[in-house]
Formats: sequence, structure tokens, C-alpha cells
Amino acid sequence: MSWYPADRAVPEERRTARLALRPLLAADVAADYEAVMSSAPMLRTWSQSEWPADDFTLAENLEDLRRHEREHLERAAFTYTVREPDGDRCVGCVYLQPLRDEEATWRGGSQSSTRVTFWVRTSEIAGDLDLHLFQVLREWLREAWAFERVVFSASPGDVRQLRLYREAGLEPLGLVTLADGRQISCHLSS
Repeated sequence: MSWYPADRAVPEERRTARLALRPLLAADVAADYEAVMSSAPMLRTWSQSEWPADDFTLAENLEDLRRHEREHLERAAFTYTVREPDGDRCVGCVYLQPLRDEEATWRGGSQSSTRVTFWVRTSEIAGDLDLHLFQVLREWLREAWAFERVVFSASPGDVRQLRLYREAGLEPLGLVTLADGRQISCHLSS
């Protein structure tokens, strides 16, 4: 079985009164870049890396978006832009990816498992947009997707996301050390 069942359609969008999710496209480069750079310090903690560097360019962002769009079309990973309901302003991003080899123990015997990560602009956290997005994602993944297991992961330093997972009652699976030395905290969604 492939990572995502070949006979199942990939959901195209999800809308609420506060946000709209749709596949991230290379054409979104300007809005995505502005969102990324507006929250660069938070994203460095979120990614446990230097991304995005202070000198990260629009051209580099375009390369990233082309890769995400290609992966989406190939069904290798699914990346969604999080927009305001009118669709004009990017407020975050969602990534659905296969579990890494280091996370294989949490597949629970299923090849149809996904790791979910997401972020919203720093300016949107005070209004709990991250909590709203998290709740929407859990519902959407249960109702519209064909994954048997959903693992939400976060950087151990991302105290806010870890609190969201804990307060939602997600089952903590533990820490995974990746090949590059970063650690991620994984939580099973019900």
C-alpha cells in the first residue's frame, strides 16, 4: 500500500469563518513569503533550524513552494496554505507527510499514517488562530482523509503547540531524534 491510498481523492479545501485551507501553489509565493518573514523568529524555533534566515529571498521561497506543489501533485506529501477567509492574506501553513523511518514504530502496523505539522503567523496567536486551525485539522483529517493514524508533531521548544496537544488529550508518543540531531515530540490524534 502506498502512503496515501491511490483510490482516494486528496481533499482540496476546508473553510471556516476564520480561515481557508487549500493546496499551496508556487503562485502563492509573495503572500507566503510575507507570512514566513513576518514570523521568522517563531519559525526558527518551530523548525529547530536557521530557516528562514534573515537573508532568505523570495527566489528561495519560490523554490520551496515549487517543491511543495510538486510533492502534492505526486502525492508524496501534502502542503496547504492557510488563508484568511477571503483568500487574500496568508496566515500560516499545514504539512501532511509520511512518517519518517525514525517514527516507524508509531505506524501501528499501518502504512496509511501521516505526520502533521502546522504554523500560524505570530500575530495570529493572540487570537488563538492556531487553536482553531488545530481543531479544524483534527476534524478534517477524521472526516475527509483516508489516514488510519495521524501523528501531530512539534519541536520540544514549541511550548504553545505542545500545550494545545496536551489540552486536546492527544496521546504522547515520545521524542524522536532525527538523523540530523533535531528532536520532535510526537502525539497520536484520536
